Amino acid sequence: MSHRDHIKKVIFDEEALRTRVKELAAQINSDYKDSKELVVIGILKGAFMFLADLVRELTVPNNVEFMAISSYGAATQSSGQVRIILDLRTAIEGKDVLVVEDIVDTGLTMDSLLNMLKSRNPRSVQVAVLLKKSEAMKVELPIKYVGFDCPLIFVVGYGLDYAEKYRELPFIGELKEEVYKHPAH
Repeated sequence: MSHRDHIKKVIFDEEALRTRVKELAAQINSDYKDSKELVVIGILKGAFMFLADLVRELTVPNNVEFMAISSYGAATQSSGQVRIILDLRTAIEGKDVLVVEDIVDTGLTMDSLLNMLKSRNPRSVQVAVLLKKSEAMKVELPIKYVGFDCPLIFVVGYGLDYAEKYRELPFIGELKEEVYKHPAH
């Protein structure tokens, strides 16, 4: 059975993703045209496809870095406390920073990450997120670049996963409930 068989419906197709990434890149190119040093930080693993497509469209000079973080607490909810699994290899002090994330729902983890990054004294910090679940937000976040507002459904594809699966799908789709509520062993 293909992973596509587990998709209830496609929410954002390949064309919508491609178009929106180009629009976001154009906005970023304009906003950072005078930046001396832009550091684009991709949050692993989910943001890797969005990051790759976004960076390909950037015309402003940039350096790409990666971070892997984990928020812990209850199994289904983020506590907002961030544990760094993979940290930056370079200092960001005095540099413009653009955090690229796949999805923000409660905002707690991103809020903690932004506070952590700001403590490293960058010139500026902005966020580009592919999907924002506005209805789930528990904290107000300064997210400057939003790909799409996402409904409160379980989505996978284009880098987003469930149990490390479905990242390869070229679209973002709603995962069928029976896949994650009653997984086969």
